[in-house]
Amino acid sequence: MATPRLLLRRCTPAVRFTLPRTAPTNALLTPATTIRLSSSSSSSSSAAPATPSAQSLISLAQNRRTIYQLGRNHSVSDAQIEELVQQAILHVPSAFNTQSTRLVVVLHKEHERLWDLVIGVFQNLVKTGAVPEQVWKNQTLPKLEGFKAAVGTVLFYEDPAHIKPFSEKFALYKDQFAPWAQHSNAMHQYFLWTGLEALGFGANLQHYNPLIDAPVAEAWNVPKEWKLGAQLVFGSPEGAPGPKEQKPVEERIKIYGKL
Repeated sequence: MATPRLLLRRCTPAVRFTLPRTAPTNALLTPATTIRLSSSSSSSSSAAPATPSAQSLISLAQNRRTIYQLGRNHSVSDAQIEELVQQAILHVPSAFNTQSTRLVVVLHKEHERLWDLVIGVFQNLVKTGAVPEQVWKNQTLPKLEGFKAAVGTVLFYEDPAHIKPFSEKFALYKDQFAPWAQHSNAMHQYFLWTGLEALGFGANLQHYNPLIDAPVAEAWNVPKEWKLGAQLVFGSPEGAPGPKEQKPVEERIKIYGKL
């Protein structure tokens, strides 16, 4: 296997970036990003007016959608993506400040390499009969090729070595630190999904672990003890999101003591 081209640029130890050697490095994250407002972003007349910062957060949440048709028609620099990922690592909270989430970012040719690897994993499954050939040709392969056509992927990991000491120190909660770590990991996923949307990207979240864990770890020198949890694929949005069905809010929220 070819030697992985791993480039670390002013990153915290929890973040790894893999880019082509010619990747641009001189752009910075623009403080004010454009928010793609949906038609449902305006609040009803009966609701209390939200502050600008709260409304911005609501608008970002409304515009975070699953986009499967992705491309490379964008003007966002690699440095802007890197800055966003670093801000996630620095500012997304974790229970007891364990800071166990780890991120690996693959861009451009390295992103293509990732999805070629996933395609290879599934081709082997087809050969063994674990995946029906018709399902592979008509469903799985077109989906994977669609992911490959995007700009990049963020791989979300957890490092158990940073969870175990807390389980030992706080024995009363020892069984809770692993799920708490997953809560933090999910917050990193949401932060980056929403942030990439704000930069103008579309994205979708995938879960091909554990099928791809070992080959990905080998290809990008990821510590074998890290646990892969999800893959966030992002690129220029080339299609609209599907319909979003919502269960009644009243069934999902209870408020007591409201004045």
